[in-house]
Amino acid sequence: MIAIGGKQVYGAPVGILMLEAQFPRIPGDMGNAGTWPFPVLYRVVADASPDLVVRRRAEGMLDPFIASARDLVGQGAELITTNCGFLALFQQELSKALGVPVATSALMQVPAVQALLPQGRRVGIITISADNLSPAHLTGAGCPLDIPVVGVDPEGAFATAILGNELQLDVETSRQELTEAAGRLTRNHPEVGAIVLECTNMPPYQADIARLTGLPVFSIVDYVCWLQGGLRPRRYPLAEGSV
Repeated sequence: MIAIGGKQVYGAPVGILMLEAQFPRIPGDMGNAGTWPFPVLYRVVADASPDLVVRRRAEGMLDPFIASARDLVGQGAELITTNCGFLALFQQELSKALGVPVATSALMQVPAVQALLPQGRRVGIITISADNLSPAHLTGAGCPLDIPVVGVDPEGAFATAILGNELQLDVETSRQELTEAAGRLTRNHPEVGAIVLECTNMPPYQADIARLTGLPVFSIVDYVCWLQGGLRPRRYPLAEGSV
């Protein structure tokens, strides 16, 4: 066997572009390395605060995101993803610039999930900021513009900790706020048959939302695990006597 080089790091094909933030990243959060069942590479994009990316459309940050993504690719990443669903705004630009697969947002799952649902049922979105999730974000992720969307309480513990970049996060109150948003989504839109979580900080509460609603719930963690499976397909041992 001849081993082939050319990378700086091996065995970690997923590269994650991180916002520059200090809020806690609990297990299940994309930024907690223990969330992943495989190694990942991280790169923090300087000055990309949660407030700037979510509330100010990541203004002026495209070039830094491209440069950081190129660093990850140079290090060995074969897939680039990001730490905020609102970066769907940069999906096309990053795809053109990098030469590897790019998945900027959990919202990119929406078309595939919609195709799974029975006639008359629709995908719904829970986001960290319904006021800031614009048609441009939805278009960037390939979502229909009339998709049902609800946000968490903008003054609540979850949004305040994440968008305010605070050092503490009230996990139980955040759990209550996420399940309340899910209940509101299904009450206001009874046709919703599955939920996609826009925010990469929401997967810790995914099981609670599924339990409350009885619906399938999809997150960035599900999406990246599926993509990683394509990068590193499982090898199956041949049964004795099989061809």
